[in-house]
Amino acid sequence: MPVRTYESSQAGRGKGVGLGLAIGSAVAFGGSGVAAKPLIEAGLDPLHVVWLRVAGAALVMLPLAVRHRDLLRSRPALLAGFGLLGVAGVQAFYFASISRIPVGVALLVEYLAPALVLGWVRFVQRRPVTRAAAVGVVLAVGGLACVVEVWSGLSFDALGLLLALGAACCQVGYFVLSDQGSDSGEAAPDPLGVIAYGLLVGAAVLTVVARPWNLDWSLLANTADMNGTPVAAVALLAWIVLVATVIAYVTGVVSVRRLSPQVAGVVACLEAVIATVLAWFLLGEHLSAPQIVGGAVVLCGAFIAQSSAPAKSPADPVASGGPERELSARGNVA
Repeated sequence: MPVRTYESSQAGRGKGVGLGLAIGSAVAFGGSGVAAKPLIEAGLDPLHVVWLRVAGAALVMLPLAVRHRDLLRSRPALLAGFGLLGVAGVQAFYFASISRIPVGVALLVEYLAPALVLGWVRFVQRRPVTRAAAVGVVLAVGGLACVVEVWSGLSFDALGLLLALGAACCQVGYFVLSDQGSDSGEAAPDPLGVIAYGLLVGAAVLTVVARPWNLDWSLLANTADMNGTPVAAVALLAWIVLVATVIAYVTGVVSVRRLSPQVAGVVACLEAVIATVLAWFLLGEHLSAPQIVGGAVVLCGAFIAQSSAPAKSPADPVASGGPERELSARGNVA
């Protein structure tokens, strides 16, 4: 029928836009570590870089927060959870990890998020998971073992790896919370308002943790070394705030609304590839052949875990990989 054809066309166009936004978000997020690491190596504390990133983005998004101030009354738990996990948690753990381990390795560890989601579903919610999802998790963990070279007794800083794992835990919250309300029968909160208040909450939390009054502001007037090339520190900070935060979060959250957390999570795997390639060319962070193979296996496992379809079961729904809509509809807010 013509109406159904039109609706199908509109749905397909919406998913196409969502896919483009998800790819754009992966590219924007992927460039954050490459821009931040030179600032950290120039003398800025990782937490100070995170605070500058989040506080700067919160300032840019402040007009939207004022416009959507009704969210403070209608969705306080969502805003608090998104700010704590999706903004402050992910960024603080990630930036702290790249101060100790390569950018690409930190992101690959972060992409253990699908395994963490499945662990929550299987052992906390006590729901079965598909075999394909479990295989994907095993592949991701095995690939990660190659990335960190466990046969060498871990070739990277153990604390750095733990910090990256913390970012993975918070990333689960980012995807689940980004989809809150989109399939629960009630009006979904405006994504721009959620991002704006998430950034404000994140900035407030990080202000207490990072103590920016101890920040050496004179470092921002100097240059930072990017693999032998001097780059203005303020230019790197502008990229981190405007592109790797504002644009990255806006495109990322809107894409989750159009695609679902499961599909958006699959596309987000590109972030690790983009970050690794950029770090290779711009920072000179070369990975060995086993690490490259291991990284490919990690991404393959994450893809399988998040894209595997749930098995049919009339009695008890079976969870596949990735933070799906069903999880968000069951109230995983904090």
